[in-house]
Amino acid sequence: MKTFLILSLTLLASTAAAKPIVVGSKLDPEAQILGQMIVLTLKNAGLDVTDKTNLGDTGVNRKAILAGEIDVYPEYTGNAVYLFPAAKITAKQAGSPGVIYGFARQLDVKNGISWLKPANVNNTWVIAVPQAFASAQKLASVTDLAKYLNGGGKFKIAGSPEFFNRPDTMPAFEQVYGFKLKADQKLTLAGATPPQTQQAAASGTNGVNAAMAYGTDGSLSALKLVALKDPKGAQAVYQPAPIIRTATLKANPQIEALLNKTFATLTQATLQGLNAQVALEGRTAQSVAQTYLKSKGLIK
Repeated sequence: MKTFLILSLTLLASTAAAKPIVVGSKLDPEAQILGQMIVLTLKNAGLDVTDKTNLGDTGVNRKAILAGEIDVYPEYTGNAVYLFPAAKITAKQAGSPGVIYGFARQLDVKNGISWLKPANVNNTWVIAVPQAFASAQKLASVTDLAKYLNGGGKFKIAGSPEFFNRPDTMPAFEQVYGFKLKADQKLTLAGATPPQTQQAAASGTNGVNAAMAYGTDGSLSALKLVALKDPKGAQAVYQPAPIIRTATLKANPQIEALLNKTFATLTQATLQGLNAQVALEGRTAQSVAQTYLKSKGLIK
């Protein structure tokens, strides 16, 4: 009987380990690149992987991992403010890379989700404006923008519903810097990614002269846009990290070392360059991720 029980448990463990690992990601180029890095790293290690990258926004991926529909996807430490509102994380805490990572990791334990080590990169939300506009109006920071707006300056920003509706994104800029955008000062683009909003700002689509952007966007300089500085720290630090269902990690413990090694190679400049290859050169996220991982000797 004892032998039968041991064999049964061994069989269950091997079945769990053999189950395909489902990888998700958000929609923007960087999320897709990071998602493909996870897919390719795990496949290179001989693991069975199902690719569900390009799944949806933060909320979609979050629901999917909690429901067990996906096993792992790249998330950002700063999203702990959004994911755990009851924790009342202060702006100062959210602005510290180590503190916000610790919060995210600790608060997700009860949800059966493990945060692996984040990359040394800050892909926080930023407001980007055309260089010519910034020069003409002397805009270098969101402080300058608030003064311009409160003085009646002409302004219209393109962004996604998430960017305008989440309390820790544009509303946080408004609260911290003391301005309030009117409905006609927002161009809400359903499912929009930063390259799309930045194209709108660069070309002046529908009177747009500003865009939702991320700190590591490779398209900013190419489109002659500048990211306004956030001296008051309205936005949290957003370091990308793989998050994985704890049950999946226990069944496949080698995943932690594999993904930690991959993400440890990433820098701000590296991600900007990789993002530009997708957003501006038209390469696929998979191709960009594969070339990069091979160049680093991380996959064959």
